[in-house]
Amino acid sequence: MNRKAMCAVPPMGWNSWNTFTDKISEDLIKETVDAMKAQGFLEAGYEYVVIDDCWSLKERDSEDRLAADPEKFPNGIKALADYVHDKGFKFGMYSCCGTRTCADYPGSFEHEYEDARQFAQWGVDYLKYDNCFKPQYQDCRTLYRRMGLALANSGRDIVFSACQWGTDSVHEWISSTGAHLFRSTQDITDCWNSIKDIALSQMDKMAFSGPYCHNDMDMLVVGLHGKGGNDFISAGGCTDEEYQTHFSLWAMMNSPLMIGCDVRNLTEETKKILLNKDLIAINQDIECRAPFRVNCLSNSPDVFTLVKFLSDGDVAVGMFNMGDVPAMAVVDFWDLGLTVSSGMALEFYDCISHENLGKKKERFSAKVPAHGSKVYRCKVVPGK
Repeated sequence: MNRKAMCAVPPMGWNSWNTFTDKISEDLIKETVDAMKAQGFLEAGYEYVVIDDCWSLKERDSEDRLAADPEKFPNGIKALADYVHDKGFKFGMYSCCGTRTCADYPGSFEHEYEDARQFAQWGVDYLKYDNCFKPQYQDCRTLYRRMGLALANSGRDIVFSACQWGTDSVHEWISSTGAHLFRSTQDITDCWNSIKDIALSQMDKMAFSGPYCHNDMDMLVVGLHGKGGNDFISAGGCTDEEYQTHFSLWAMMNSPLMIGCDVRNLTEETKKILLNKDLIAINQDIECRAPFRVNCLSNSPDVFTLVKFLSDGDVAVGMFNMGDVPAMAVVDFWDLGLTVSSGMALEFYDCISHENLGKKKERFSAKVPAHGSKVYRCKVVPGK
């Protein structure tokens, strides 16, 4: 089989775990697909619909194969995958490199090749592969190589999402396993401190993410509003301002964008955040260049600026205030690579308010709300 290159840009889609945990079903997935299609999520780029843990029976069947829970999925996985495909989406599932999954269902350890073939026969396009219950004597590098090679020889193109949690310096070696994206963090929860901690923990790992192997900062909690699938995930919820900052950070830092809320019941503000075409365009820029952090002249140590060069010559500038009070942020164009002697300026477009702010020379300043963000797409133009 001639395999095609997959995941040149970070994958986008929806995952069941953050809202539904084990409360998943065939009807839920169909309703989710229908809601995403009707509200424009497929058109915006959210193409993967992924069932997380708890989809199978508690033990393998008589032929030692994974089997779907017939109460949750009465028509089987293949029929559900066909429904998802018929609506224009791609279908994703979950397994684990250990003997059991994180929720204590059968894992794929020592069953990698037969499970990969099973997923291919069902029409799976994306596999999230977790890191629980692996034997102590097994190195996780070897376990992820096993499934990476098994998927590559399954007879179907399947995106390999390595959910490795950021341990063992995973960012340094994971691309060699065949993974198309890799979890670089512990599980996200629906609270500001979790979003903040994850973002700050990835500042020294941004350069390890690129085309065909993306740094996954975990699923989005945008729109959960404290209604996660369990108390750990719910964690009190966030404000819409915080959700906007969460989405802006993930977009600027080239993370996959996997929705985790109930898309059947979205507020208008949540839809506005998740369907922001300008931020999605930055995230999905074909060159996937790593952002870099520049000096941010500010009255607060909690303010920083990320800059990302885009494939058309534009520059994305994100200003972030992780602190608890509003703060001014100032960015000097010298740090972006634009000197005074160049005679060039930047024309700013606000990716959140969708307003043109005009031409700016030498430096730019903005007041950033507490826990807030400002993201701009800038064109390099003559200064005169």
